Amino acid sequence: MEMLFPLLILVLLVPMFLGIRRQKKEMQKTVQLQDSLSIGDRVMTTAGLHATVAGLAEGTVDLEIAPGVVTTWARMVVRERITDNDTDDDAGTTDATGTSGDPAFPRREESPEDTQRRLDGE
Repeated sequence: MEMLFPLLILVLLVPMFLGIRRQKKEMQKTVQLQDSLSIGDRVMTTAGLHATVAGLAEGTVDLEIAPGVVTTWARMVVRERITDNDTDDDAGTTDATGTSGDPAFPRREESPEDTQRRLDGE
C-alpha cells in the first residue's frame, strides 16, 4: 500500500515530462524556421493563410497574399514553409497568384529577384 502513492506520482509525472520535452522541441523548430525566412519563400501562417515573403524586419514579416497586395505580420504567425511537394498535393485548387494547381496549368515559381522586381513595379 505504501508503494502505491510513489507509483501514482511517477505515472502522472512521466507523461507530463515527455509532453513538455516534445513541446520544447517543436517550439525550437518553429523559432528556427522563423529565423531562417528569406524573401520569396512561400509560407503558411497559423491562420492558414498562404503567402509569399516580400520583406523582413526584426520582429515582422511582409507577406504578399495576392499580386501587389502586401501585408505586415508578426514573425510568430509563420507556421511552416511551403515546398513544391506541398503545393503539388493541392491539384484543382487556385493559389494566391490565381493559377490552378491542375497539371494542365503548370505553376511558375518565381525567384526572390522576380518577387522584388514585381514589388518594385518594374
